[in-house]
Amino acid sequence: MPSLTLFRKQLTVFASAATLSLGVLFSGSAAAADTITWKVQSHWPGSSSSYTDSLERIKRVIEERSDGRLELKLYEAGALFKAKQTFDAVSRGILEMGTISPSYAQDKMTLAGIASGLPFAFRHVWEAAYFHKGLGFEQMLRDEAAQYGVYWATDKVYPTEMVVKKPIKSWDDFTSLKLRSSGALQKFLTEAGAAASYIPGSELYPALDSGVVDGAHWGAAQGAYSMGLYEVAKYHVKPALNIAGTDVIIVSQKALDKLPEDLQNVVKQALEEEFWFRTNEYQYKEQLALAKAEKEEGVQVNTLPDDVQKRLTQVAQKMWDEEGERSERSKKALAMLKDYLRQLGYL
Repeated sequence: MPSLTLFRKQLTVFASAATLSLGVLFSGSAAAADTITWKVQSHWPGSSSSYTDSLERIKRVIEERSDGRLELKLYEAGALFKAKQTFDAVSRGILEMGTISPSYAQDKMTLAGIASGLPFAFRHVWEAAYFHKGLGFEQMLRDEAAQYGVYWATDKVYPTEMVVKKPIKSWDDFTSLKLRSSGALQKFLTEAGAAASYIPGSELYPALDSGVVDGAHWGAAQGAYSMGLYEVAKYHVKPALNIAGTDVIIVSQKALDKLPEDLQNVVKQALEEEFWFRTNEYQYKEQLALAKAEKEEGVQVNTLPDDVQKRLTQVAQKMWDEEGERSERSKKALAMLKDYLRQLGYL
C-alpha cells in the first residue's frame, strides 16, 4: 500500500510538471506568433547620421512601446529597392515602412516640390516646423499620400546646405559648379546656372572625391560630416539652400490597418513625437558638427556674396510659382506659404 501511495504521488508530480512544460511551450509559441515584423527600407546609407538618429530611434521607440509585439527589420539604402522605388513598394504593401525624400515621389505627389523645400523661402527652422504642423501643410501631404495607400510622416525639418571643394566668391564661380542634388533643389540649381545632377547617397563620396562633382548637399553640417564629405570638400556654404521636411517616414496604410488599434496608436504617436524630437535634436547636433569640422577637418564657412544671394533669390521665386501650378493642392499650399512669408515680413 505505501508503495502504491508513493507511486500516485510521483505520478501527480510528473503530470503537473508536464502540464507546466506544455503551458510554457504553448505560451511561448503564442507570443512568437503574436510578434509582427515590418520590413523597413531606408534611403539613408548606414553611415548617415539620420540612419542612426532617426531610423534606429523610431525602431527602438516602437518596439519598446509595443512590448516587442511590433518589430522593425531595417535595411539601409539600396538593400532591397532603389531609393526612388521605395514609395511604390510601400504603396503596394511590399514594404510595410520606408524612408524617402519627398523628391523621390514627385511623379505622384504634386506637393513634393514644396515639401522638399522651396529655395530661399524660410530663414529659420521654427518657421518651417510651424508651416507643417501649425498651418496644416503636413495634413495636406498626408491627404495626398493617402490616395496611394501611404501614411506620410515628416521625420524632421532642417536646413539643406552645400559643401564645395573651392570657395564661391562670385557668380561665375557658382555657375561653373557641377553639383550633386535632387528634387526641387536640383531643378533650382540648374536653372540658376550650375550643372546639377542626381547621385544616390551610396555613390556620393566617390563622385565628390574623383571630381565627378565639385559640391553636394546631404542635409547640412551633420549629414556632410557623417558621410565623410568634409574629407574632400573643405567649404561649407551658407545661407541654407532651403529649410524643409526633406526626410519622410512612409507607412503602408494596409499594414497599418492590419495592426490592433493600440499598436496603430503606438506607431502614429511615435511618428508625431519623432518630428519634434528630431527637429530639435538636429539643430543641436548641427552646431556641434560644424564646430568639429572647422576644428578637426579644417573646414571653412563660405558665405555667399550678396550679389550671388540676390540672383539666387530671383531664380527661386520664379520657381515657386511653377511648383504652384502642379495641382489645386499645390496652388493652395503655395498661396498659404506666400501669405505666411508676408506675415513674417519676407515678401
